[in-house]
Amino acid sequence: MTEQMLDGAQTNLLERPRPLTIGISTRALFDLEEEHRVFEEQGVEAYSKLQRERENALLAKGTAFDVVERLLALNPSGSTSLVEVILLSRNSPDLSLRAFNSVKEYGLRIERGSFTSGRPVAPFVGAWNIDLFLSNDEGDVQTAARAGTAAAKLGSPPEERLQIPEDEVRFALDGDAVVFDAESDRIFAEQGLEAFFEHETKNAQVPLNRGPFGNFLHKLANLRAQVARGDGTSRVRIAIVTARNAPAHARVVYTLRAWGTPADEAHFVGRNEKAPILRALGAHIFFDDQQKHVLGASGVVPAGLVPGPHDPHKPIIPA
Repeated sequence: MTEQMLDGAQTNLLERPRPLTIGISTRALFDLEEEHRVFEEQGVEAYSKLQRERENALLAKGTAFDVVERLLALNPSGSTSLVEVILLSRNSPDLSLRAFNSVKEYGLRIERGSFTSGRPVAPFVGAWNIDLFLSNDEGDVQTAARAGTAAAKLGSPPEERLQIPEDEVRFALDGDAVVFDAESDRIFAEQGLEAFFEHETKNAQVPLNRGPFGNFLHKLANLRAQVARGDGTSRVRIAIVTARNAPAHARVVYTLRAWGTPADEAHFVGRNEKAPILRALGAHIFFDDQQKHVLGASGVVPAGLVPGPHDPHKPIIPA
């Protein structure tokens, strides 16, 4: 190989974008609630015994299974990956066998992971260059979020699972304190609704700062562009579902335009509940920083609570 060819190969390697990397706990990917109850009520020895007895038993699908399966399906055949999923588990290495056995049985392309025998997994989020961390453990989620990674605590899966369209994955994200920072929230909390609308109208074309999911949105938008269909439509659909309404909606649109991260849908719901909107758009996962919206949505869509700068139960920016 000539020196010129080597230089070209190195340039292509440097320009190749890093895959969108999802870190996920085994309890978020699979349904391990029965096993977790045994661990909490009977201890680690009984838990380990149960897991070994069920080593070859297929685990049921957990809250984030569908979105992970759909993301991995976007990868082209061959060695190049656009999406990579890393298992991050407090299980012991000995007990990792059941997780990887189930991964293989479901045909998921998950090959890497960290198993810490009870230690927190949050320190490994940065080590793996995770873009999005999903877990049922509040402590790990908060630690990862404080370190600057998009992270969310998942609850129980909804009873219904969306099966169509099979070649699409649909993300729904709240705006303020999730995609965007909490500056506008603070103005509302400190000065009231009238001051909030006045500020947002005056600064409509001033881009908002990135929130905890701002960088993740950028990565998701890159993936969206890479896997667009031939007619330009999205296989990765991005929806912003926010309590903002007019005239505060305009700043959202101008911000997404300035960031170069177009959304396929935006829903400015005001005081309305978000769950019916999420059901109508067919979201496969939803992220919000308010417990109220996460609990309301969890009956129709897998939902994750994003650690926020305020009381998650206190309403923010009512219309």
